[in-house]
Amino acid sequence: MIDRRTVVASLLAFSLTSANAGAEANEMLETVVDGLDHPWSLAFLPDGTILVTERAGNLRTIGMDRKLSEPISGLPEVAAVGQGGLLDIALHPDFAQTRLVFLSFAEPREEGKNGTSVMRGRLSEDLRSLTDVKVIFREQPAYKGGAHFGSRLTFDRTGALFVTTGDRLNLRPLVQQTDNHIGKVIRITEEGAIPPDNPKVEGWLPEIWSIGHRNLQGATIHPDTGQLWTTEHGAKGGDELNHPEAGKNYGWPVITYSREYSGEPVGDGLTEKDGMEQPVHYWTPSIGPSGMVFYTGDRYPQWKGNLFVGALALKHVARLEMKGDKVVGEEKLFDGYARFRDVRQGPDGYLYVLTDEDAPMGRLMKITP
Repeated sequence: MIDRRTVVASLLAFSLTSANAGAEANEMLETVVDGLDHPWSLAFLPDGTILVTERAGNLRTIGMDRKLSEPISGLPEVAAVGQGGLLDIALHPDFAQTRLVFLSFAEPREEGKNGTSVMRGRLSEDLRSLTDVKVIFREQPAYKGGAHFGSRLTFDRTGALFVTTGDRLNLRPLVQQTDNHIGKVIRITEEGAIPPDNPKVEGWLPEIWSIGHRNLQGATIHPDTGQLWTTEHGAKGGDELNHPEAGKNYGWPVITYSREYSGEPVGDGLTEKDGMEQPVHYWTPSIGPSGMVFYTGDRYPQWKGNLFVGALALKHVARLEMKGDKVVGEEKLFDGYARFRDVRQGPDGYLYVLTDEDAPMGRLMKITP
């Protein structure tokens, strides 16, 4: 069992001061495009064109000329409320042949409620529209609120799709129940069916991979092991880095290193319990972890194998040095510069980040060596 009380940051961490954040950003961050309205996620097409989602409900392209397109047509209605809206994007593993794009979004439901859903559609050759649009997953139950939708998408090596959800802030009692999708990692096929190798746990919905999560806003597949890794928000402190395994329980809200926003303990204030997993790493105070990626390129040789995580609350990019499944060092990049919503590796080997800001301040930026 990993002892998450170990202060990992003391090993190799250093933090840039806010006074230096602007200078470092000017040296290492290159704006690819601005004018985005709360961008949430991005994906690279085979020709280098970038697809980017905006929370208000727009999907746009950024061409090689670095121009931002008009919104792509064909998307379903989005509930752009609070943290909800158009969220993550993932390309089909064989996109060059299928042209299928998968999007997670807050979907309007009955009686003013909403919930995290996943759709897929076929991107036209001219990049202007989605056709054959189909919703393949709908989180249940729906809820009237604007918080904790989760929602990252990532395909594993078998072609199954992981979908992360949140506890909707006020549906916390449902997280430890297994007849719903609240606070879960979901695993489905590209059609929305159940993969045959999903965990078979008595009482669990067959699409559930793991339970006991608060608000999962980061997910990626380890390039060497093929294992799923995630980040999730705590309340006051206790943000977590996990690699959720099939059929396991990650504790929320029974065990956590988080506290209520009031400062009171969560539940009975437990941090460990039999049958519940410890995270690989946790952050106190909360950094607000979001999109994440393991770096595999050659543009920054000293960073190869590191895990990069966007931080919303503390406004930086966290660079985590890994040794196997352990974090052995942490560095804050661009500390205090912006709310970093997503981090992705481009086909050119550079890292790209999205800043979660109102238009026109929302940007796609490239980290230069």
